[in-house]
Amino acid sequence: MLHKRIILLITIILLCGCVNINNSNYDEIIENVVNSNIKVYNTYRDGYKFYLPKDLYVEKSNGYNEVIKNDNSIYYLYIDVISYISHKSITHKYNSSNYYDTSFSKGDKQGFLVIKQKKNKYLVEIIYNYAKIEVIVKEDGLNEAITKGLIILTSMKYNDGVLKNKDTSNVLNYNEKNIDIFTKKSGKENRSNFLEYVEEYDKAEDDEEAVPDLDLIK
Repeated sequence: MLHKRIILLITIILLCGCVNINNSNYDEIIENVVNSNIKVYNTYRDGYKFYLPKDLYVEKSNGYNEVIKNDNSIYYLYIDVISYISHKSITHKYNSSNYYDTSFSKGDKQGFLVIKQKKNKYLVEIIYNYAKIEVIVKEDGLNEAITKGLIILTSMKYNDGVLKNKDTSNVLNYNEKNIDIFTKKSGKENRSNFLEYVEEYDKAEDDEEAVPDLDLIK
């Protein structure tokens, strides 16, 4: 009973409480979610756990990558275990050409929210707590995507004992083969998969063809 009450309280605070999410600006959403101090979990992995908002579900879990869905969007979650184990600092260079670009922090945890616009679609990238969320939405879905992405990232809890006992070299090789979520070089070959997807999506719409399959985690 107590566990259910805690979950209900978190849901009310985050999705209804201090501010109306749909009428809030991005800074208000960041402040409310990051300071909510989530300590309830419903999704468990080997070395970490997190809270998944009730309308989301995990479609695919592959190593330290998760494909998370609801009826409206697909969220891609990437975990940088190596940076967590080595306490690597997270850096981000502000880009004024982005639709929205800001940094935030709580204690020693640094985070970034970047929104990139292409036509009528928006790529939301959130980095916090050694993990990253990426999701493409239309403008009216931005507040919801930011809120739910931040809920997942702020709730992320790592198990030091499990992670440090893993074969670090294998984890490193896995991360290198899949994605480097904190640094991307310039050039098309290193651009976000999502930007390339938007180009394909728009082309398909223009040609009145079927939308290509969205399976972007390698």
